[in-house]
Amino acid sequence: MEHKKIVIPSLSFFQDELKGEGVVKSRRTLGELAGIFENQDAYSQLPLDQLAYEVYSYLPEREGTPGGLYFGITQLYPGKVGDEYFMTKGHFHTILDTGEVYYCLSGHGYMLLESPEGDWSLQEMTPGEAVYVPKRYAHRSINIGDTPLVTFFVFRGDAGHDYGTIETKGYRNL
Repeated sequence: MEHKKIVIPSLSFFQDELKGEGVVKSRRTLGELAGIFENQDAYSQLPLDQLAYEVYSYLPEREGTPGGLYFGITQLYPGKVGDEYFMTKGHFHTILDTGEVYYCLSGHGYMLLESPEGDWSLQEMTPGEAVYVPKRYAHRSINIGDTPLVTFFVFRGDAGHDYGTIETKGYRNL
């Protein structure tokens, strides 16, 4: 019987970033967050190329592989659009029965959770605190501080992301 060697890249957390072979970095600017802020007049006054957040993610298994885990770090920068703090787009998982864990590394913020039935919760995030996102809940991070809100996340690798429901229905309107 032939045995395959398992190759696991070396990953490191360095200055609130995830580094190593296979880490994917994505960025979202304010221009990519159109429609999530209530005050569209204030939104239209901001530079659309301003960085809102960055995500460093790693999927050790091919996306969609059952049994794998997807994890990474999100850096949500401080700022406001009118009276609203910067926030992530928010999403459900394509496999709705998927939970997720967020662990706050630095900063101060909240996790907004909402189910398709309209049940909701706002969970505070401070360094050293973990937030569990139950299955069937959309979730979005909100930075209320004046430094980046940095969180570590992990969820099942075949869960996928559903941003479309939030884009069309928003929060508190599901």
